[in-house]
Amino acid sequence: MLKDSLDIYGDDLHEECGVFGVFGVENAPNLAYYGLHALQHRGQEACGISAFDGDKLTTVKGEGLVTEVFNQQKLDKLSGHIAIGHVRYSTTGGGGAMNVQPFSFHHYTGDFALAHNGNLVNSKELAHYLEVRGSLFHSSSDSELLAHLVKKDKSEDMRINNIMEALNMLEGAFAFLIMTKNRIYACRDKHGLRPLVLGKLGEGYVISSETCALDIIGAEYVRDIEPGEVVTIDHHGIRSSRYSQYQRHLMCAMEYIYFARPDSDIEGCNVHSFRKLTGRYLYEQCPTKADVVIGVPDSSISAAIGYSEASGIPYEMGLVKNKYIARTFIQPSQEMREKGVRMKLSAVRSLVKGKSVVLIDDSIVRGTTSLRIVRLLREAGAKEIHVRIASPAITHPCFYGIDMSTREELLSARMNKEEACRKIEADSLEFLSEESLLKAGNRSELCMACFNGCYPTSLYQNKLNKE
Repeated sequence: MLKDSLDIYGDDLHEECGVFGVFGVENAPNLAYYGLHALQHRGQEACGISAFDGDKLTTVKGEGLVTEVFNQQKLDKLSGHIAIGHVRYSTTGGGGAMNVQPFSFHHYTGDFALAHNGNLVNSKELAHYLEVRGSLFHSSSDSELLAHLVKKDKSEDMRINNIMEALNMLEGAFAFLIMTKNRIYACRDKHGLRPLVLGKLGEGYVISSETCALDIIGAEYVRDIEPGEVVTIDHHGIRSSRYSQYQRHLMCAMEYIYFARPDSDIEGCNVHSFRKLTGRYLYEQCPTKADVVIGVPDSSISAAIGYSEASGIPYEMGLVKNKYIARTFIQPSQEMREKGVRMKLSAVRSLVKGKSVVLIDDSIVRGTTSLRIVRLLREAGAKEIHVRIASPAITHPCFYGIDMSTREELLSARMNKEEACRKIEADSLEFLSEESLLKAGNRSELCMACFNGCYPTSLYQNKLNKE
């Protein structure tokens, strides 16, 4: 039974991952390796690649970084002109070898593999629906559900209508890659919560969670996969199908704020430019007198530069990051997060001693990292520390794949701005407005549920009652 595992889905299993696919290019698995390396920031716990060599499906995957899981010997096991890959991280209870993707499935009509970025909010209901019809599950990941929902007929390959029927049963955030021996299907949720882009490489095609991975292998960006769209890639080229007429462009705001690389473009907007504008608008909204502006590396550097340019206060590299330590926000446990902060950052004493500092950060989630950074700067001799956050206050949990599952763990859900300021031991604290966030991306809408509680989908399993 999957019941025990499904408890993971509800309030604990929330993952931010990256997917990458290659079709019609020689040595596709090698290109997938480089693509996953470029997407490593999206998940550092596990990775994998599936490839077809003629009729044979081979999957190599494991726990660890891309460079740790794959050596030349393992890459040599993979060959062919079609491959998909995945990088992931998980929260407590959602890890383990059984949940490492891509998932591969064997069926008498043909083998296939699947990779998923996102989180399904109706996973419990779907699993029950499938279990009573005889499905057996091999993981505790909601990503496996789609494979069981796709009805395979007696044809030699999967049919687009079967995939679209299955996608219409899913609710939540997702970017799926489904690979058969002849084609790749790239699927994006109808709300547009997760990014997915299409690129061209020679006579073949590439699909990626971010454009930065296209650049590293020399692929040319073609377009974003649209919300509610399935793109079929095979020897005919590319074909587009709509599985849903409902369509929104509710990209997760945290993609721009935190997750994506600054050299990526998301739906036509460069991430670095977006973050730089949030810093500029943050100063216009909350002007501050200070001696230096410091950004928390790495995702807050762009906003700090924008704040510095708008204010005229010089930007300094007051915090130095140990590049060999993983990002604290995506560590699986709070204990690891706290240890990670101590190992990860150090203050440059000569730049902050005796000075009033504006500390720019992209967000405050639990507050432990902010408190540690403020204390680091105090210990280095900073006279004043004014914390400025280049996003609104996070007050609600996320059910679409980010590690914020209960209100109890969110600092700004439990405290007002003044209380939060005292909690992190800062001299002042300000957040960017939602309006400025939209303005920075020149957008009319984003998913900002974690800031305002306006969730774009129904929430199943009484999630909010469990906070």
